[in-house]
This record gives sequence, structure tokens and C-alpha cells, in this order.
Amino acid sequence: MNRFLAVCLLLVTAVLTGCATHPSPELRPYSAEESKQLALEALSRRGLSFDEYQQQRAALTGQPQKPFGFDRRGEMNAERSVTLHGRPS
Repeated sequence: MNRFLAVCLLLVTAVLTGCATHPSPELRPYSAEESKQLALEALSRRGLSFDEYQQQRAALTGQPQKPFGFDRRGEMNAERSVTLHGRPS
């Protein structure tokens, strides 16, 4: 009988201890920096094209979008002389 009483007492203690603990950690609101970082990480996982990614990233970060692309000159002619920062190339 003592064994049965000890097992029941341990079982009740374990159940009450399990009920008393909170299963999830305390929730706190994210800071603005954490929210921005989470949004950027989610954006990088979307699989967007480069242009779409740059547009949405610029919108999230609040920075103006930098234009990416080629200049209108096209190919360079090797016979044409070009001066870079005061020296011939």
C-alpha cells in the first residue's frame, strides 16, 4: 500500500508541475530593427527576379532604388582611345 501511495504522490506531483510551467517563452513585441531584418530574410527566400528583389528591398529599407543596367555605349572598340582618370587605358 505504501508503494501505491508513493507512486500516486509522485504522479500527482509530476502532473501539477507540468501544468504549472508555461509551455511557450514569454512573447515580447519585436523591435523595429528586428521586424526589418525578418522582412528582409523573408524577401530573400521568395525567389524573385533580381529587379523585383531590388525594388522590394528598396521599399523595405527606405532607400532609393539604384538603377542597374548597362550604359548605352555597348561594346568598346579596341582602337578607340579612352582616358581613365588622366591615364590612357
